[in-house]
Amino acid sequence: MPTFTRRGVLAMAAALAAPSLSRAAASRRVATLDWALLETLLALGADVVAGTELVGFRKIAVEPAVPESVADLGLRGTPNFEVLRFARPDLIFNSNFYGWADGPMSRIAPVKSQSIYRMGDSPFQRAQDVTLAIADELGLASGKRYADDLSARLDRYRTVLSAGDGRTILPINLGDARHYRVFGSDSMFGEVLARTGLKNAWEGKTSYTAMAPIGIETLASMPDAWIVFIPPHPPDALVALQNGAFWQALPAVREKRVLTIGSINPYGALPAASRFADLLAKGLIDAWNG
Repeated sequence: MPTFTRRGVLAMAAALAAPSLSRAAASRRVATLDWALLETLLALGADVVAGTELVGFRKIAVEPAVPESVADLGLRGTPNFEVLRFARPDLIFNSNFYGWADGPMSRIAPVKSQSIYRMGDSPFQRAQDVTLAIADELGLASGKRYADDLSARLDRYRTVLSAGDGRTILPINLGDARHYRVFGSDSMFGEVLARTGLKNAWEGKTSYTAMAPIGIETLASMPDAWIVFIPPHPPDALVALQNGAFWQALPAVREKRVLTIGSINPYGALPAASRFADLLAKGLIDAWNG
């Protein structure tokens, strides 16, 4: 069992987290439709003037905080280009998920494409590359510092978590009381597990980093794993699941090996990786220390 306390883990995370990044007064005004790029821009201290679905972003991604001055462009699939025009961006960052919008947006401001999630690529490595590319494009010195600080923190977590119980981790998002989505080794969450020395309990196939819907009965095939719930999930579904006889019979439930951590953008960038690592490490240390 680890000798590290939760307070120690909290202090370590705070000490190694990226410092507060001040925004350069002369930096270019930027906008994006993509949440992974939005969290990257915010973490780097860029002058973000517009993004999409900001109410949902604040609830699901949670961090980094979105300033109230950022204009909400509406849905990612149907953004309001008029609001984007009024936001007066100097540069728009877009990803492969919303490439169809390059044409309309290019009539408002130059568009730069930066994609993190591409079939067959490591999302963590892509997120590092994109972070450095965006910082370089905007003339911000914060990119390398942010990436290096996160890598150092993950290395420290590897040391901390290696003293744990050695069990595998099953990161899931509940769809309803009978189904869940599981994140494989090729997901951002899966890569964080590997980089912190933890093993993903899911060894089956995934489709573009995750697999859904998976029947809840499959949890019985991984009796030794920690089950890690990553919100958001329907509250009524969680209540129905937890009240069921099948759930109560699972070894992980009987042995108190179930964690529910804070909400995280499942298709996020380095800030999402950072948040997952911090929340998971704190949750495991709390549980191990009883």
